[in-house]
Amino acid sequence: MNRPKVCVLRTSGTNCDNETAFAFKKAGADVELVHVNSLVLGAKGLGGFQILALPGGFSYGDDVASGKIFANELRFKLIGQIKEFVAEGKIIIGICNGFQILVKSGLLPGRGECAREATLTINDSGKFEDRWTYLLTTSDQRLTTNCVWTKNLPPVIYLPVAHGEGKFITGDNEVLARLKKNKQIVLRYCDEAGKSSDYPANPNGSEDNIAGICDETGRILGLMPHPERHVLSTQHPRWTGQGHKGEGDGLQIFRNGVEYAKK
Repeated sequence: MNRPKVCVLRTSGTNCDNETAFAFKKAGADVELVHVNSLVLGAKGLGGFQILALPGGFSYGDDVASGKIFANELRFKLIGQIKEFVAEGKIIIGICNGFQILVKSGLLPGRGECAREATLTINDSGKFEDRWTYLLTTSDQRLTTNCVWTKNLPPVIYLPVAHGEGKFITGDNEVLARLKKNKQIVLRYCDEAGKSSDYPANPNGSEDNIAGICDETGRILGLMPHPERHVLSTQHPRWTGQGHKGEGDGLQIFRNGVEYAKK
């Protein structure tokens, strides 16, 4: 397979679909923007895609809670298609609102039964956080994982966040312990040196500085920061002073997904 096909799933309020599509195209994939109603009504199916992407935005105006309505659509209208998609070995990424959707649908942390074991709630700062953050990746020896999306990243990367409800919390200590044991924590907020730090390095107060997790298979990834907003070096806020690096820190995440899908 030369160019895997990506379904970028959107609905009312999604606003990062074009940026996500651009990132996947730059990584070597073909992309189609698909409205959720096309899947629900059967006009389109997931069978022809190898990657499912849930982009950022404010789906349905984040009414009730961020990502909640879209999550219920996945859980009660599309779960059969999605389970079949995952069972075939295909991969999923959810970014920001997409992460909220994956968690609130129960697809993450993910043990097959789509039970809700965590959530993303209002930032500790009580305000919308829109800025850049440092992230400790699985290339650092303190984080190891089988996540297909986070391979070959530098130990610390720099990506923007833009959310009001990004605080990741688990239902209980057992869930958090299982995430650690199964190596499902793939990104943590940190300072520039890669050290754990409280606000503002952790923009939302997520427990254990968690910025991104995968499911137990390593094929479903959810993260609050926006890798699609840093695929070009010129998107870095200090690129004029630091010069071109060739590409942005987020591109490797999309490249990893594309290369895995080719297999």
